[in-house]
Amino acid sequence: MAKHVSTDKRRGFKHALIFLIPGLALLITFMIVPFASAFIISFTNMRLIARIPARFIGFDNYIRMFQDDVFGRSLLNIFYFVAVVVPIQTMFALGLAILVNKKIKGATFFRTVYFLPTVTVMVVVSVIWSFLYHPEGLLNGFMNTITLGNWTPIDFLNNKAWAFPAIMLMSIWQGVGFQMLIYLAGLQGIPESLYEAATIDGANARKQFLYITLPQLRSTTTFVVISTTILAFRLFDQVYMMTGGGPERATYTVMLHIYTQGFVRQNVGYASALTVVFFLIVLGISITQRFILKEEREVA
Repeated sequence: MAKHVSTDKRRGFKHALIFLIPGLALLITFMIVPFASAFIISFTNMRLIARIPARFIGFDNYIRMFQDDVFGRSLLNIFYFVAVVVPIQTMFALGLAILVNKKIKGATFFRTVYFLPTVTVMVVVSVIWSFLYHPEGLLNGFMNTITLGNWTPIDFLNNKAWAFPAIMLMSIWQGVGFQMLIYLAGLQGIPESLYEAATIDGANARKQFLYITLPQLRSTTTFVVISTTILAFRLFDQVYMMTGGGPERATYTVMLHIYTQGFVRQNVGYASALTVVFFLIVLGISITQRFILKEEREVA
């Protein structure tokens, strides 16, 4: 009997390994190997220009990084972006999911409308919103109309105070549909019997939301917060298309700095060092988030 069980376990392990191989191959090819290559290159002065041979320079790139004021500014900007976008986008996503989860006529239509920006190419979205933010664009025109002509047009993307908030607003609008869909799946997985029992006990809608909906969505919220944080740290497309990091580096991000160093200035070694450090920062924050949210679930 024991021999039979052991054989089944070996067979199950072989079958599991077969299913794991494609995913592992992709993970190794597109994540582990590139990161290992970047880590090695970060200790060299490699450039894109082939005629200049690369040589080992030790920790010079990392020392240079901590003396790079532009890198420090880009880190502050991206942390500011994450701190604003992640909680707001998460709350909006939950709110929209609750709305479209109601069994009313046209709910499917609104689900599609809210999700549509997510599948739209970011470059296209950035161009459209650049027109909206133009001094003579729709947003300024709308504000001028509702203020009866007393609105002074603002060049949002060229204004140091408004540029980053403008990109944040567009990013929240574009990405909230993805998180909404995840929350919607989580809401549909909550047993109706819990709400029925709460209604019988006299719990109103607010108490049902606080004591049933939110606790049941803890795992979903963990995934949404971590995935949204990682996506927010990757901010690049909209900044590159809409402001180029300006004005006065008000919207300059780490990803844009890596791109500039690696492909514009062709300093691949330094760009690789930036990539390694930034990856470790994002990884550390993601692990910390998961640990904190896990502790909250255990306490609850």
